[in-house]
Amino acid sequence: MRRMACAATLVAAVSGCSDPAGVLQPQDDAQPSTSRASRAAKAADKTAYEVVTFSSSLGGTVSRGNGLNPRGWVAGFSNLPDGTRHAALWRDGAVTDLGTLGGPHSSVAWPGINNRGLVVGIAQTATLDPLGELWSCVAFFPTVTGNTCLGFVWEDGVMTALPTLGGNNGYAASVNSRGQVVGWAETPVHDPTCDAPQVLQFRAVLWEPKRGLVQELPPLPGDSASAATAINQRGQVVGISGECDQAVGRFTAQHAVLWDKGTVTELPNLGGESWHTPTAINERGDVVGFSNPPGDVDGSFIAHAFLWTRKGGIRDLGTLPGDEISQAQAINARGQVVGVSCGATCRAFLWDDGVMWDLNTLVEPGFAGTLVSARDLTNSGRITGDVLVQSAGTVVPYVATPRSGKP
Repeated sequence: MRRMACAATLVAAVSGCSDPAGVLQPQDDAQPSTSRASRAAKAADKTAYEVVTFSSSLGGTVSRGNGLNPRGWVAGFSNLPDGTRHAALWRDGAVTDLGTLGGPHSSVAWPGINNRGLVVGIAQTATLDPLGELWSCVAFFPTVTGNTCLGFVWEDGVMTALPTLGGNNGYAASVNSRGQVVGWAETPVHDPTCDAPQVLQFRAVLWEPKRGLVQELPPLPGDSASAATAINQRGQVVGISGECDQAVGRFTAQHAVLWDKGTVTELPNLGGESWHTPTAINERGDVVGFSNPPGDVDGSFIAHAFLWTRKGGIRDLGTLPGDEISQAQAINARGQVVGVSCGATCRAFLWDDGVMWDLNTLVEPGFAGTLVSARDLTNSGRITGDVLVQSAGTVVPYVATPRSGKP
């Protein structure tokens, strides 16, 4: 039986990571011999970020911002006092509970919000899974309930379920400004490449709810399953292709792929056997995500953040000093990348002009909290993620806004 690493989910949520003990220097991936004086000069010229935290919640002690649009709206999740988790939207100083599809849990687990405020995510229904599967959603909820889970679209106070491909479960990850939604959904096929308790094959999906369209995005030839993770405004989609496996990354992500104008193409990876997962694509077609380098015995999670461009190919962005794994979560039109770097603890990073920075070192003086992750950013450079507020013992969303210096 293949071993699943404790940190391994399709986006490797690393929600259990806490704050680092000290302030570390940035890693310069392009110039590893950069002197301290040169780094200090870069730091003096680097942007200072004003950080605003969102203390409003649905009553629990953990909330997270996973998506940010240009209007400053943040989509994510917030736990309730009873331990359940609901998708949440922060706007105009208040938090809105987006509800569920009849079950206990829901979430916006990827950057699932567009410029118009359309929100997409995952939500459990009141129906128990007839096959007893542990579908992809389970990795993003605090408890296992046995309920089926579907992708949803939320707009103007109404949550609407997205259809599957004939199976029981689905998952919505990303939406563009045209209202095109991508994710993955089960088919009725009992797939022999599935690892129990997963039974049904699943495929990447492109939904267009306004037009009532559902399009299956096929895996690479010879693969059984696929999942779409992000879409840009041009309709280019990235995701994964591989075995059915356990419906949570790993050997489903044997290949990173791009769907463009009806054609699926394999993207390069960092050389391992599994966890090759794009997470975002900008309008130029630049792709970021995480990928295992060689040494991922039996599907272990040892991923590094990567950046792929048509001109430059794939680049290992490395980690912050002392860390072991990293994941790029978003890229904007200027080529700035944000994500998370983890060792014993986790920290938000900003990668810009060849340098990976601990985002905590770039905030304005006086901020009391640790930026644990960076999960989305706008073209203007605003960033959202989650921050650990030690004094309150809570994890809440934040928005970091660049105030000075470059860029």
